[in-house]
This record gives sequence, C-alpha cells and structure tokens, in this order.
Amino acid sequence: MRGRLEMLGIIVQIALRNLFASRLKTVIVGGIIASLSALVVLGTSLLFSIVDGMSQSIVGSIAGDLHVTNSESKDDVALYGGMMGEPDLRPMEDFSKVKKTLLSVPNVKTVVPMGVAQAMPSSGNALDLALERLRGAVKKRVAGEASASEAEAEAEYASLKDHVRQNIGLLQKDMSSLTVMVDEKTLDPGMLEDLNLAARDAFWAGFDRDPLASLEFLENKIAPLSVDGDFIFVRYVATDLDAYQQAFARMQILEGQMVPKGQRGILFPKLYYEEWVKLKTALRLDKIKEARDVNQRRIADDVELRRFVKENVRQVREIVVQLDSLKTKELVSRLQRGLDSGETDVSKLLEKLLETTDENFDARYALYYAQVAPLVKLYVMGPGDTITIKAFSKSGYLKSVNVKLYGIYAFKGLEKSGFAGMVSLLDLMTFRDLYGYLGADQVAEIKQLKEAAGSKAVDRDRAEAELFGGGGELVAEVKPAVFEDPAAALGSIARQDNEKRVYTKEEIEQGVAISAAIQLHDPSRADQTMLDIQRAAQRDGLKLKVVGWKKAAGMVGQLVTMLAVSVAVILGIIFVIAVIIIANAMVMATLQRVKEVGTVRAIGGQRRFVLGMVAVETLAIGLFFGLIGAVVGALLVELLGVVGIPAYSQEMQFVFSGPRLFPSLSGIALLVALATVLVVSFLSCLYPAFIATRITPLEAMQSED
Repeated sequence: MRGRLEMLGIIVQIALRNLFASRLKTVIVGGIIASLSALVVLGTSLLFSIVDGMSQSIVGSIAGDLHVTNSESKDDVALYGGMMGEPDLRPMEDFSKVKKTLLSVPNVKTVVPMGVAQAMPSSGNALDLALERLRGAVKKRVAGEASASEAEAEAEYASLKDHVRQNIGLLQKDMSSLTVMVDEKTLDPGMLEDLNLAARDAFWAGFDRDPLASLEFLENKIAPLSVDGDFIFVRYVATDLDAYQQAFARMQILEGQMVPKGQRGILFPKLYYEEWVKLKTALRLDKIKEARDVNQRRIADDVELRRFVKENVRQVREIVVQLDSLKTKELVSRLQRGLDSGETDVSKLLEKLLETTDENFDARYALYYAQVAPLVKLYVMGPGDTITIKAFSKSGYLKSVNVKLYGIYAFKGLEKSGFAGMVSLLDLMTFRDLYGYLGADQVAEIKQLKEAAGSKAVDRDRAEAELFGGGGELVAEVKPAVFEDPAAALGSIARQDNEKRVYTKEEIEQGVAISAAIQLHDPSRADQTMLDIQRAAQRDGLKLKVVGWKKAAGMVGQLVTMLAVSVAVILGIIFVIAVIIIANAMVMATLQRVKEVGTVRAIGGQRRFVLGMVAVETLAIGLFFGLIGAVVGALLVELLGVVGIPAYSQEMQFVFSGPRLFPSLSGIALLVALATVLVVSFLSCLYPAFIATRITPLEAMQSED
C-alpha cells in the first residue's frame, strides 16, 4: 500500500513538472477547458432561469401548477392551442363535485374552473354608432331634455342626421363597387331598394314626422348592410372571475374596473386591446413611434415603416366616417392651424397629416393625438360598452350573447407577451349560455315548465302511439292549460336582466367547466400530488385526468423541452469539439516527449505508470482550469442577473416572464460544469495515454539520433 502511495506521489510530481515545462500546451488546453466550463455554467444557469421564467408565465397566467380535465376527452388540454388546432375536450358536468374532490388532497391550495375557446366580439359598425347617437338625440327631443340651449341642441341634432346620411352615402358607394364585381342579380333587390330609399331627400324630409319609426327602419334594414364592423376574433378563458383574480396574483386591471363580484362580464388584455381594437391609423402611428424611439429605425430606410405610412394615407376613411358635420368643421379648423394649410377638405387634410417622414413625424404624431384623437373613437369598443359575442355552440349553430366589457387587464411583467397578452377573461355563466351548456337554474326552470305543461318522457317505440292515440279515437276535447304561477311558467321572461344579475358562488360552480387550474401549496411535490388526485378521483367516482403545467400549455409548453434539448445539443457539440481539440493537443505533446517516456520505460516504469502520468496531467489541467472557467461563468451569470437580458419580441417576453431575463446562479450549474470538465479531461487523455504506453526505450534512443 505504501509503495503504491509513493508511486502515486512520483506520478503527480512528474505530471506537475510537465505542466510547467510545457506552458504553451498547458495554456491552450487549459483555455479550452476553462471556456467549456464557463459556457456550461452560463448555459445551464440560463436554461434553468428560462424554464423558471416560462413556469412563472404559464403557471401564473392560466395553467396553474396542475390542470385537470375529463379523462374521457379525445385530446389533451392545450391552453395556448395545439398542433392540430383546438383540442376536443369533454366537459366536467358539475364543477362543484370536482372542486370538492380536489380540495380534499392536502397539497391542493386553490381550484379555478375554466373553459378556453374563441369567439367573435363586435360593438357595431360606424353606421350603428351614428344611429345610436342619433337615437339618443331623438329621445331627448321627444322628452324635452336638451342639455344645451335650444339652438345648440338643434344644431347637434341636424349634425347627427347629416352624419347618418353621410354614412349611408358611403354605403351606397360600397354597394356600387360590389355590383361591379358581382352579378347584381345575385343581390337581394329589396336590400338595394331599402338603401336607395334611405338615401333619398324625401326620406330625410319626412324623418322628423316619425323619427322613431325612421330609426327602426335604418337600424333593422340599413345598418346590417355596412361592412365597416368586421368581426375580430378573440381567444378567451371562461372562469369564475373572482376565484381567478385571487389565484393569479399577477393579474392587474389597467383601465376600467374588475367585473363586479358574481356578475357577468368580460375583460380584454391590454396587448389585444391595442393590436386589434384600436383605430388602425393610431395603431400604425404607435408602431412607427416605437420603432423609431426604441429600435432606432428610420422611415426612409425601413420598408415596413414606409408601408405603415402609405396605409395611413390611404385609409383616412375610418376617421372620416366617425365625423358628423360639427366635428368635421372643428377638425378642419384644427388641422388648418396645425398644418398651416388653407385646404378645406377634411380627407385631404388628414392625408397630409399622415404623410409622415423622419423629419416631421414627432410633430405630426403629437398633432394627431392632440387634435384628431379627441374627436373620434380611438377604440372600436371600450370599458363600459356592451358588446356582442358570437360563437358556434356545441350543437354547431351560431349563437350570440351580449356582455359588458368592464376593463382592460394585463399580467404584471407580461404586458407585451404575445401569448399571455392575447387571452381575454370571460365569466363562466356567459360561456355556458354561449355554448349551450345549461346551468342549474336553467335545468330547474325547464323541469318546472315541463311539470306545468304536463309533459312526460316516453319510449321511442311508443312515441307514435302517445302522439296519435295508437289507432284509437283521434277526436278529443281541447282544454286550455292553466298555470297557477305564470311567472314561474315563463321564467325566461320573468328572469331579471343578465347584465345586472348577481350569481351566488353555488350557481357559478354548480355547472359545466371544461377544465380546472390547480395551485399547490408546495409545487415541488407536484408529481406526488398528481397521484393523490387520481386516487381521490377514483375514490369519488370521478373521471379526471391531471397533467403538469408544461403539458397543459400545449404547444407553448413544449418550448421548454425544445429549449432544454437545444441547450443540450449546443453543449454536446462543444463537448465533442473540446474532446477532439484537447486530445490532439495531448497527442502532440506526448509525441514531443518520446525520449522522456522511453527513458521512464527503460528504468523500469510500467505501462500503467505512464498511463497514470498522462491521466493525472490531463485531469490536473482540467480541474484547475475548470475551476477558473466555473468562476468566470459564475461572474458572467451574476453580471447578467444585475443587467438583465432584454426580450426583443413578444414571444421572448413570455419566455422570460417579463421584459428582461435576470438569470440566477445555480449550484447545480457549477456541479454540472465541473463534472463535464472532468469527463472531457478523462476522455481526452485516453488516446494520448494509449500512445504513451506504446512507446519503447528503443524508440526513445532512435529519437535521440
């Protein structure tokens, strides 16, 4: 034993002497190892930080730590969409039972019901909005409630009528263009007759004789013909909004207010609100400003920015259609002063305003928001508006539901995330109505109506006999049904306005939910909790499937795996390159020491002695420079943890869980780096050591000659 220790000491001494004797080789090999170690520490820390960031984004916005669905569903849940579109999920018929079972598991903190879907919201087209304002003025005239002087009220009333006529004139032009592109015979002739009637002077001359009837004609016959109010798509999460706000603390209201407790309503995310609901000219101006101020782009050199300018100039119509005669006159006056122009056509003034260059952009941008924006509706719909949401029900027909837009929200740190920033929040009761899922109150109401009407269930085989008397006497005395309680029999009529109705917690929970997000007391025990949930579901006879947040996020959740694989592949490539370079360097060094190795062999050194000498030498280099590289990598991580890595896109904001990623140093990263360095050093020394063991004393003497 003592002899072996002495031999090991001699091997270490020779190896260390060789390191200092061949400084160039040591520096080259050591530099490669140090770089590899630093990259491993940096890469591993970044990967862990990104995974943690995505975890915070997904867990903190929709998914929760775990997610539960009906186990009989055809597909897996995909909260951000799947590879093949929306998943086919079977509903959980009574969420209250599911919640009770889930809360019986010790590590489960909160359970939030959900249903993810898409719909088409709309608050009406430009003509609808103009008619709405005109109807308000008509009601004031009829009731004698003019808020201003009589002359001002009449001027406003006349201006609103002119505004409606202006929009009808534009609609006529649109229809004329349409008849050029398609066969006029394919269009409804009654539709064109109604439109022509509404555009005639005679119609407007008689408008004041019966304004309410005239408005009804315009609203029912003409407004639906307008194409200005194109539907936009919205992806939303239907949920118990009160429970959601408590469970997902990153959610914050930016404009408007939270949907009142227990009431129906919808919340739009800020990014969606800006990108899809805002007036397009204003949105494009905002994009140009951001590109110039943040990314230092120039209109003159940027194809996209020049396209934005051209589109703004060509699409001034979306501003003009919002202006009545009074607003048009006011805007002309404002733009004449702001642009120092004598032009009187509002469209040409707007075109001149929006013809922006790098030299005039800042002034024109300020002029737009100071003078134009106050006279128009910058957003198609906003907090306080009641909007119509259309979607295909579970039966396949298109259904509409009116719901109030209460506010605009965002997840803190994810304001510009393309994933979290595009998901609206809708109350669960409206979701059930929209897709044809009956609530407990509706089931009770239908049951009451059946009982009042004396209806009963019959077998399919006996249906004909029950309906037609089974071949007996078909003539019978008909008696009118008498209801003891008409209000109960006509519950749908007596039911209070859905917009104002306040639902109890029981009413919200005793109904359909498509899935449920689960927040845990201790997320590190997620795997064990999933097993506990499955056992609890089997115990209570519920068919539930529980998955982690990565799988629940669908396609987005797979980014985590892709990132991990990408980092592993990159590090693997560096690993292989490092092994090859270090091995070649060690081979060259070994060939330069043929005399030395041969002498060692000549004085009795065994092959294992030579092998140990080369191995210790390589491992010493690896350990020493590996530690140096690990320290450098740790310092880089600490520096980035202070400065941060900016997210240059909406998608990266979601990945980073904010506008910047602040990586943190992981002890695991240091261990992985050192282990990697030692493995690389060991593999690199194998071939040089093999060559060294093949050197004989005779070869050493030949090299001397």
